[in-house]
Amino acid sequence: MRVRVDPLVCEANGVCVGLAPEVFDLDDEDELQILAPDVPAAEQDRVRHAVRSCPKAALSLDE
Repeated sequence: MRVRVDPLVCEANGVCVGLAPEVFDLDDEDELQILAPDVPAAEQDRVRHAVRSCPKAALSLDE
């Protein structure tokens, strides 16, 4: 599984960071950083939940 962010859509609300901090982070300029684009198996359920919970639908998955 691979996760991506559309930086033109992302508003850095941080919902994904709260749900999967091992995979997502906000940098000092409030831009979303994906720490693990190739999602580890142990984090896949959390990342799916984070993608579904994004208020701007800025995240996508390739499974």
